[in-house]
Amino acid sequence: MSESDEVLARVEGGVGLLTLNRPQAINSLNLPMVTAMTAALSTWAEDPAVAAVVLSGAGERGLCAGGDVVAIYHSAKGDGADARRFWHDEYLLNAQIGGFPKPYVSLMDGIVMGGGVGVGAHANTRVVTDTTKMAMPEVGIGFIPDVGGTYLLSRAPGHLGLHAALTGAPFSGADAIALGFADHYVPHAALGVFTAMILADGVTAALQRHAIEAPASALAAHRDWIDECYAHDTVAEIVAALAGHADPDAKAAAELIGTRSPIACSVTLESVRRAGELTTLEDVLVQEFRVSSASLRSHDLVEGIRAQLVDKDRNPQWSPATLAEVSSADVESYFAPAEPDLVF
Repeated sequence: MSESDEVLARVEGGVGLLTLNRPQAINSLNLPMVTAMTAALSTWAEDPAVAAVVLSGAGERGLCAGGDVVAIYHSAKGDGADARRFWHDEYLLNAQIGGFPKPYVSLMDGIVMGGGVGVGAHANTRVVTDTTKMAMPEVGIGFIPDVGGTYLLSRAPGHLGLHAALTGAPFSGADAIALGFADHYVPHAALGVFTAMILADGVTAALQRHAIEAPASALAAHRDWIDECYAHDTVAEIVAALAGHADPDAKAAAELIGTRSPIACSVTLESVRRAGELTTLEDVLVQEFRVSSASLRSHDLVEGIRAQLVDKDRNPQWSPATLAEVSSADVESYFAPAEPDLVF
């Protein structure tokens, strides 16, 4: 069964196999893919013949590079309706995955960014590998972490989540486990036999046989300066603390944040902090829908996607151009209720 050839859905050995199938685009999500995933999961949740689900990505490059942001770009240049529809259905899918009643194994191999985190990191059984390259890179295109990402980022140890959110920098599978984005580490070379064993013997047996201890997290090793520098109230103060720190990695983080959208970074800081005060994934997704909808009205979302993915000049002209020019009213406006709001 499948609603779309871009999502392959089949049942084998009592296991629902869900494969994102746009390898030429690193399986970037579009609305038909979200619709197909939602339909398959709704069916399998109720089907007593399906004991578990396994999510994977076609091709060699990764599970999913995110949402189809070029489509978002074209929608944002118009009335934004298509972008809002995509986010609406995508966030409902993220919540559906977060509450899935059976084992849902996400194979977060290779590139897993943005929307890929949304379909993978809310699973109840999250697998990363030695090739995992995960990120919430939204601030680099004038956007704000979404797909329930701020729920996870706000719950990471110390300020590791803020570091990942404000830099947008990729992190490893071992880092993903340290951050709370994943649970199990299976070598990339073993994924085939791991999946086969799920079909033959079940999820628990496959994990016991093939999951290994993750290497030490490089990101967690930097907790001292990360927790110190990201404890400040504003992004400007965080950047100043990073730039003034003796650790060269802290200085590099300051430089990286300095290339990101000032308004997106400012809203991201507030979004992660507010997400930490919210109780459920659904509550956070409602907040994210408001923030994402507001971003359609911003200059920086269109400009960021243009610079990175359309013209590819890698030279976005942000507005406001500096962190100092971002007002508290600018940030607050992103959290106003959407019309209509996301409702669970």
